[in-house]
Amino acid sequence: MSSETDKRKREHIETVLTEDVRAKGVTTGFERFLFDHVALPELALDEVDLSTTLWNRRLAAPLLISSMTGGTAAARDINRRLAEAAQTLGVAMGIGSQRAAIEDPALAPTYRVRDVAPDILLFANFGAVQLNRGFGADEARRAVAMIEADALILHLNPLQEAVQDEGDRDFRGLYRKIEAIARALPVPVIVKEVGNGIGGAVARRLADCGVAAVDVAGAGGTSWSEVEAYRSRDPVRRGIAHEFAGWGIPTALALIEARRAAPDLVLFASGGIRGGVDAAKALRLGAALVGSAAPMLGSATATADAVVARMQRLIDELRIACFCTGARDLAALRRAVLRRESDWSVIPD
Repeated sequence: MSSETDKRKREHIETVLTEDVRAKGVTTGFERFLFDHVALPELALDEVDLSTTLWNRRLAAPLLISSMTGGTAAARDINRRLAEAAQTLGVAMGIGSQRAAIEDPALAPTYRVRDVAPDILLFANFGAVQLNRGFGADEARRAVAMIEADALILHLNPLQEAVQDEGDRDFRGLYRKIEAIARALPVPVIVKEVGNGIGGAVARRLADCGVAAVDVAGAGGTSWSEVEAYRSRDPVRRGIAHEFAGWGIPTALALIEARRAAPDLVLFASGGIRGGVDAAKALRLGAALVGSAAPMLGSATATADAVVARMQRLIDELRIACFCTGARDLAALRRAVLRRESDWSVIPD
């Protein structure tokens, strides 16, 4: 890997940890919804069952430690701590972009976690734009095999690439190439954004391409244009990147629109989801899994136990949200009464 690539990856980690890179002027939208509180839930809190099964992997809770890092020495310990936590708690995990290790196999150990997490639902990952830079089915298979993954994420980040000093900016023809990957791979292919959202029209086209799932990854959490703004040494480009701090589709809106446009597509929700109440709202609005990334990164620089504690809080909050809606399990939560605050109207199941 070039020194520039290593530098960029280290700067991404350091910037997320040390700077205020949250989206500005846009929220996830989940604050616009609220559940009916059930004062007599007719169940015990300990009875609430958060388990689910996806692609033949059982999860103790419908949560995903979203893709963060890899490809630099500092990332190895972070990924292993995240994976240990995922194994302990029975949740899913995505690895950061494996482009670096595909180009330089010596970096593969910074991504490998199966030895500490043999049972988790694990997602390989690289940027869809790399399909315009020579990557294809062979590289996709290598990414999956490298970490013994259960599925492959192709991530979309046009805004980040547009404002990044070193960005790849040619996103032409990618629907066709994503479809080819989805047809060629023996594992499910997931397409995700990195924090600006996938709306209904794009979700529909991706469903038609045969992808197995879409992570809407909406606005309201970490802004990668803000990350790139702090990284840039060019004051003009820095200003351009800051201009887009409020750009994107709020996560709740992206989820609603994607569900409406592609009702049979498996959807994940991520982007600014930091607590169990918002996770419950995301599940009620149609998500199969709820992802969180940046809130886990600080803990992962410490210990696996710190990640477990941070994720356990989210699980506890989700369980209480189910309890206080009278939902014994996730199927019941998806039928719980959820209202839009603007007019108190009930959101359909």
